[in-house]
Amino acid sequence: MISDVLALCEQLIGYEFSDKQLLEICLTHASGARSRLESNERLEFLGDSILGAVVCDQLYRQFPESTEGELTRIKSEVVSRATCAILAREIGLHQVVKLGKGIDRDRDLPDSILAGVFEAIIAGIYYDGGFEVAKEFVSRLTDGYVRRIIENQGEKNSKSILQQLSQKRFGETPIYALLEERGPDHSKHFQVAAMVGRRQFAPAWGTNKKEAEQRAAANALLEIEAETGVTTSELPSEELATPATQA
Repeated sequence: MISDVLALCEQLIGYEFSDKQLLEICLTHASGARSRLESNERLEFLGDSILGAVVCDQLYRQFPESTEGELTRIKSEVVSRATCAILAREIGLHQVVKLGKGIDRDRDLPDSILAGVFEAIIAGIYYDGGFEVAKEFVSRLTDGYVRRIIENQGEKNSKSILQQLSQKRFGETPIYALLEERGPDHSKHFQVAAMVGRRQFAPAWGTNKKEAEQRAAANALLEIEAETGVTTSELPSEELATPATQA
């Protein structure tokens, strides 16, 4: 049973551990461990620092003209508990975290548990495969968030940019579909997808509907950028044609 869970986890994170016992510890919340020292808490502590170091390096290299204050603001958002929990959900870690009997897996897990297992996985990859492998894992997951934050800095945000582009090219206003809602009333998370005509873009999670809509709009802009190879804010209208999503 545990081997199946570990295999699923490796599939979700895109990395195969040499040390399976280390991976099992990464996934073990304190509630499911015999003692706190046998849980993922120590790995969570280390993973938090590795995450911060990778994101700082990423920001320093990508934005040479940004001030220390600007870089700090972006970093704090990217490494926040809320973002870590969202990333954990997006890659499916909620399916494999080992919990105690007092925690109901069928209900939405708290951000603290999901963020903890995400950070523990980062530390586990670091110990199992080295810093460069851990860095690649973190960068792969956080790069899109960094870009979305930067794109939303000016007067125009992702939603307004997407609206202007879609109205100019398609004559349609984007709508935002609420796909899923999780968590208790005091700590809900929302999954939203941007739609332009018949096309639905990649969905995104947020701690409120407004945040989820902004991230969903950013996903749509990133898809357009990937398809055209240029920055969406600079695209002439004739270059924005995109195929309809299959039903």
